[in-house]
Amino acid sequence: MGVSKVPDGAPILDIDSLQVSLFTRRGVLPAVDGLSLTVSAGETVAVVGESGCGKSLTALAVMRLLPWPPARIVGGAVRFMGRDLATLSDRAMQRVRGKDISMIFQDPMSSLNPVVTIGDQLIEAVQSHNDVSRKEAEHRAVELLRQVRIPDAERRLHDFPHQMSGGMSQRVMIAMAIACGPKLLIADEPTTALDVTIQAQILDLMKELQANFGMAMIIITHDLGVVAETADRVVVMYAGRKVEEAPVEALFERPLHRYTRGLLGATPSAMRRHSTRLAEISGAVPALSELPVGCAFQNRCPDAFDRCRAERPALMPLMPGRTAACFAAEEELSRHVAAVGT
Repeated sequence: MGVSKVPDGAPILDIDSLQVSLFTRRGVLPAVDGLSLTVSAGETVAVVGESGCGKSLTALAVMRLLPWPPARIVGGAVRFMGRDLATLSDRAMQRVRGKDISMIFQDPMSSLNPVVTIGDQLIEAVQSHNDVSRKEAEHRAVELLRQVRIPDAERRLHDFPHQMSGGMSQRVMIAMAIACGPKLLIADEPTTALDVTIQAQILDLMKELQANFGMAMIIITHDLGVVAETADRVVVMYAGRKVEEAPVEALFERPLHRYTRGLLGATPSAMRRHSTRLAEISGAVPALSELPVGCAFQNRCPDAFDRCRAERPALMPLMPGRTAACFAAEEELSRHVAAVGT
């Protein structure tokens, strides 16, 4: 049975209070702790944060590809087109994966099979969800390579992955991801291993394909330059939790959570307004087994006060269309409202 039709105006992906735990010798660790986010048709949502914050585990949870052991979904729901993917059988999930939801992984060279030609890998992707002959699938494979702007597509079909550059390999991964016309594309650090010029080309290509196919996209990244170029909305994660969510321009114009401010302060960007100098975020993300009482960012935050060390802040609607889990931001906005009212 395929996915149902999404009601008008409803998100195609609705992650509701997702919890992913790691079952380790040190105990059960909350790798993704109560994450909620939605993605609508044609929208691009960026999920950002440092390594270990839970970004990639969230993507793997959506795809039902969490490595077990140690990772497992222990709570919440992942609804795609109205169906909870966490409750589907393996066979039903296989029909969704690749056809309705596709994913581009971080390292294309390790994602492609080194002993199988590019063409055979693309043909397999096409035939996995379409009842077509090999000849028809081969024509589709050539078309896909052309769509991702690989020159001399017929010849490159017979190349092996090692004969491709990093940028070309990433284009092949994108071609495989769009082979069956997915409604949602998840890209996990799609430009990390590429130089700046190739990064820009890949991002332009992804935006063009999104416009052509009407896909929704989730971009998993630590690079705020990628966010500025691609996203409509941004979800910031820290130590497994969502700490801020905002439209992209609003986030760059006025970040609320102190962690978001730190990320922007440490990132060269033409959109960064609040400082002309780069700064660093002191310290490191706490280990999941050593999360402090209160706000997980407290030991790195320049504005932390007693409440931050005693209570864990909940996500609150602090401005129209924006949420943040930050007592310092609440205090700042309260002072601003009071000053305006006097």
